[in-house]
Amino acid sequence: MKKFINRTGFLVLCVWLLVFTVCAAEMLVPVGQVVGLELVDNTVTVAAFDRQLGGSAQKAGLKVGDRILSVNGHAIHTADDIRYALDRTDGTVEMTVMRNKKSNTIRFAPNITDAGPKLGIYLKQGVTGVGTVTWYDPDTGNFGTLGHGVNNARGELLKMVSGNAYKASVVSVRKGVCGEPGQLMGTLKDAEPLGVLYKNTAQGVFGKTEQGWSGERLPIAAAEDVKTGPAVIRSTIQGDKVQEYSVEILKVYPNAGATGRNLLLHITDRTLLDTTGGIVQGMSGSPIIQNGKLVGAVTHVLVNDPTTGYGIFIENMLDAAA
Repeated sequence: MKKFINRTGFLVLCVWLLVFTVCAAEMLVPVGQVVGLELVDNTVTVAAFDRQLGGSAQKAGLKVGDRILSVNGHAIHTADDIRYALDRTDGTVEMTVMRNKKSNTIRFAPNITDAGPKLGIYLKQGVTGVGTVTWYDPDTGNFGTLGHGVNNARGELLKMVSGNAYKASVVSVRKGVCGEPGQLMGTLKDAEPLGVLYKNTAQGVFGKTEQGWSGERLPIAAAEDVKTGPAVIRSTIQGDKVQEYSVEILKVYPNAGATGRNLLLHITDRTLLDTTGGIVQGMSGSPIIQNGKLVGAVTHVLVNDPTTGYGIFIENMLDAAA
């Protein structure tokens, strides 16, 4: 439930490995703030073509979404690898790409400019997007988001080598309808990172910040404490204002494991329904609070019913963060 961005803004929801120790805190701040996420792996894909310089690459057969494996025999893991290969070209580019799980070789002449040879393509390394911060631990600076993992273009859990989180705000909402999930549209508020990301797991993306979020700490609910009945979620659906919205926990699945589908939720809040239609992309990670305890996070929406979706136990998120 995320849609991904560039550094200047989210059009629709990084090179060292940092490891931090996450203690199983008994009290955490439920946040609900929208945040920009940038996860970098060692793959480079074609994001778009330059209108003036991209004609040769397009005519040769290069397509948006192609993963670039090599250029003139040089293996490609970063955008800098492509620049290195271009600086050593003899006037022709031989590019090997992966498309639909098949390898293809494409040959074309780069554009010769005053700044050197140019391919006329825009590149994307890793995945960027918008999500919601679930919890923050003021004692350690650690935080968790999404409640589910970020996948690469092949649908596999992205092997993050570095990452950053950024302050963000919601600028508009596309309302969800039956058969088509809605979406939060956002923008970055600051080019400087809010914090670093250190782990991408199937149960959430985790990071560390020196800035953090204010708010009252709440106790953590054990899985057996979560019951069907009324609850609230915290989300940002306008600007950077966090609000609480009423929901109903319809079912609890104690034996579902760490799948992100431990709770079945139904949105009951009229304001949220009128604005978003229910659960939308970008709300992943919205903390779920019941009886004064942090019980989990929103993770999925039902495509055929945007008023209903799933959540993960907070215990499962914290186990993955450790």
